[in-house]
Amino acid sequence: MPNLPYAGYRLLLVHAHPDDETINNGATMAKYAALGAQVTLVVCTRGEEGEVLVPGLAHLASSATDALGGHRELELASAMKELGISDFRFLGGEKKHYRDSGMMGTEYNNRTDVFWQADVDEAAGYLLDVIGEVRPHVLITYDEIGGYGHPDHIQAHRVAMRAAELSQDWHVQKIYWNAIPKSLIAHGIEEMKKTGSSFFGAESVDDLPFVKDDALVTTVVDAAEFVDRKMAAMKAHETQISLDGPFFALSNNLGLQVWGKEFYSLVGGERFGDLDSDGRETDLFAGVNRS
Repeated sequence: MPNLPYAGYRLLLVHAHPDDETINNGATMAKYAALGAQVTLVVCTRGEEGEVLVPGLAHLASSATDALGGHRELELASAMKELGISDFRFLGGEKKHYRDSGMMGTEYNNRTDVFWQADVDEAAGYLLDVIGEVRPHVLITYDEIGGYGHPDHIQAHRVAMRAAELSQDWHVQKIYWNAIPKSLIAHGIEEMKKTGSSFFGAESVDDLPFVKDDALVTTVVDAAEFVDRKMAAMKAHETQISLDGPFFALSNNLGLQVWGKEFYSLVGGERFGDLDSDGRETDLFAGVNRS
């Protein structure tokens, strides 16, 4: 029997679309799962309005056959296999299907079936069922602007926080929001400029809405040994993540290990345990009562 020091710990992640989980938390998920923790992923939509980056699959787009959602379900399953995650599900299960809302300000936002139009308490009720079943010690989701303003990310934040608030039978001991420290991306942009490339076309880190002032980043998970799994999972989301796109370009300039550290802001619960040289907590479960 292998030593699984995190057996009995439970982690719940709430994301908007397939691929968000891998980009933000792939190494974290793989690490804690390998150490024995129960990792549950809830995805709120199937990403039907995503851009299709593979020319041979362009027919899947919502403007064509509208079959992208089903394909992204398969991509998610492949990515989760790479990360070693067996418990992944869509919000609402068989009861409710929330559709991708598209980018902010687009016509898709007004469809009655999209996640952006969902009743927050109703959607939180579905997540509350998951919380009651899984009884997570730790919850991870987005910040109040959803990282970069996507309506589904904002709604995922609202639903996750509301569900945690409504939970009476189970207390989530620690809540984290995904974060990327400004200093990390600033360094990456400068390194990429040296090669004549850019990160999402940004000239300055201040052009990017999803970075956080370093002082707001409270926690880092160092999962360098799981970078290969994260990159394999990113490749599994082939319609959404281009192998020559900005994520892999950042890897080429800073090394693959840039994806081995994932950052968070602790917004619920107390900081515990050993801190790194930047004063950041290094274990999401530090101080958690494993019960």
